Amino acid sequence: MSSSIAKIARSITKSVLSREQMDGVGARVYRSIGSFALRNLDPFLMLDEFDVHAPGGFPDHPHRGFETVTYMLEGEFLHEDFKGHKGRIGPGDLQWMSAARGIVHAEIPANNKRAHGLQLWINLSSKDKMAEPNYQEYPKEKVVEAVPEEGINIKVIAGESYGIKSPVMTRTPTMFIDVKLKKGKKMEQVIPKNYAGFIYTIAGSALFGESKHASEAHHTLVLSNNEGEYIPVESTSDDCHFVIIAGQPIKEPIVQHGPFVMNTEREIYQAFADYQQGRNGFEGAPEWVSTIRDRWTA
Repeated sequence: MSSSIAKIARSITKSVLSREQMDGVGARVYRSIGSFALRNLDPFLMLDEFDVHAPGGFPDHPHRGFETVTYMLEGEFLHEDFKGHKGRIGPGDLQWMSAARGIVHAEIPANNKRAHGLQLWINLSSKDKMAEPNYQEYPKEKVVEAVPEEGINIKVIAGESYGIKSPVMTRTPTMFIDVKLKKGKKMEQVIPKNYAGFIYTIAGSALFGESKHASEAHHTLVLSNNEGEYIPVESTSDDCHFVIIAGQPIKEPIVQHGPFVMNTEREIYQAFADYQQGRNGFEGAPEWVSTIRDRWTA
C-alpha cells in the first residue's frame, strides 16, 4: 500500500468577463470582483484593471476598513495622501496601502501616456479595521521573482511561489502571484487549502485548473473550494499573462458604502461622520486638498 497521498488540484467554478465602466473622474476600468456578476469573494472586495489617460484619474477620496493594492503594468501614477505621504509608481512597481481607520488620498497619471495596472481591494477583519494606516512600497527592482525554467517568469507580489517568498506583510493572509508564460509552458502554483481565490487573465490564453478551463484576457476565474493544494496552468499562447490571487476568508459581515467597508450599518454612519467632522483617524481631512488634484485641469 502506497503511503503517498495524491495532491488535490483546484478547478475553475466560475468565469466572469470584466466589463468596462467609468470610475473616479474620466477613468476607464475593467471591473470583475465588485461588479454585479461577482459582488465579493471573501476576503476580496474589488478587482479593477485600470486603463487611464490624463486628465482622467482618481482625485481626492477617502477609505476606511480595508487595504488597496496597486500594481502598475505600464505608465506611471502620482500618489499623495492627507498625511503628507507622496510618491510615484511606475511599471512593475507595487504599493500595498492599508487604509485601516482612515486615509484620504489622490491617484493621478503622472504624464500624458497610458497608465495601466491592477488595483485590488482586500477586506480587513474587525480587529484590524481601526488600526493605524500603513504603506508598503516596492519598486520593481525589489519585487522578488522566480524563474523555474526558461519561458516561465513569476513575480511574487505577496505570498510564495517556487520557494521564493515576498517580504510584503499582509494583515489579511493573502497571496498575489504575477505569471508570464511562453506557449506550451506549464506551471503549478501552491495554494493553502483554506484560501479562497481567483485568477485574473491580463493577456494571451491558457488552460487553467484540473479541468483545463480555456480562457482569454480580461476574465476572472474563480477557484474551487475543494481543499485543493495547487492550481495547474498550461499556456496556449506566447503572450500569456495572468495573476493568481488568494486569501484566507474573514467570514464576517460586510457592509460597504462607496469607499467605506465595515461590519455594521452603524459603523458606516460613523465613518461618514468621522470623515465629515475630521475625527477618529480623519483629522484634517475636511479641509485637505491634494497638490495633484488639479494637475490636468485647465
